[in-house]
Amino acid sequence: MGNTGGKKTVVLGASPNPARYSYLATKRLNQAGHEVIALGLRPGMIGETPITQGRPDIEGVDTVTLYINPSLQKDWYDYLINLHPKRILFNPGTENSELEQIAQSNNIETERACTLVLLGTDSY
Repeated sequence: MGNTGGKKTVVLGASPNPARYSYLATKRLNQAGHEVIALGLRPGMIGETPITQGRPDIEGVDTVTLYINPSLQKDWYDYLINLHPKRILFNPGTENSELEQIAQSNNIETERACTLVLLGTDSY
């Protein structure tokens, strides 16, 4: 738990299915002391974290970590940019150069990386 003060993280594409990476990432982020807002299509829980549907207003977002297919991301562009996160993580399979360019032009860092690997190597 080396970090002091967690990074508020939005998990986009959160699933209540324990076999999904978004589920594992949400649990691991919480265990590492980060505040997690899980956004998904279906209601449910990931441990203590409720899955929120829709596009809530969220202040002070550090990181958005993506778990949705690039073909579904376009509907989320405006919402993601308007969250003003410091960075967007593109997990394997979510890489999208169009969204990366939009984010970068709005002074949002982008990183192609696996959230679970970053957490496991203490580089989140």
